[in-house]
Amino acid sequence: MRLTKFTDLALRAVMRLAVSDAEAVVTTREVADDVAVPYTHMAKAVSRLRELGVVDARRGRGGGLELTGLGRSATVGWLVRELEGEGEVVACAGDPPCPLRGACRLRRALRDAQEAFYASLDGLTVGDLVSSPTGPVLIGLSDRTED
Repeated sequence: MRLTKFTDLALRAVMRLAVSDAEAVVTTREVADDVAVPYTHMAKAVSRLRELGVVDARRGRGGGLELTGLGRSATVGWLVRELEGEGEVVACAGDPPCPLRGACRLRRALRDAQEAFYASLDGLTVGDLVSSPTGPVLIGLSDRTED
């Protein structure tokens, strides 16, 4: 299974915020710079994370981003499901629709495989993703951009 670039960016943002010092203010621009992606793309991902209740974003002077309690405790499987949406693995109802759609076993097999993929991520939290060696590398990225 392949994740969308959008989900990849959102996961990177969550991981970056998970290693932030509680006192430090982290902006969307800093997160984008730290993980080497365009600001506009990261802003869209952060917006969706806010909608999900994973990230709290404050505007204006002293504003910034931080993970919510949900963002720290959510499983990666739940987060990926929410970011990817409910789409099918294959487009059976395309134009023209697949002639096998009424009797196809492939569609069900692919849906089961997709759920198995998500289920394998259900045992991981954001904290698991940023444990060593990843966490120190993420911290190093933010230190690097302050130079």
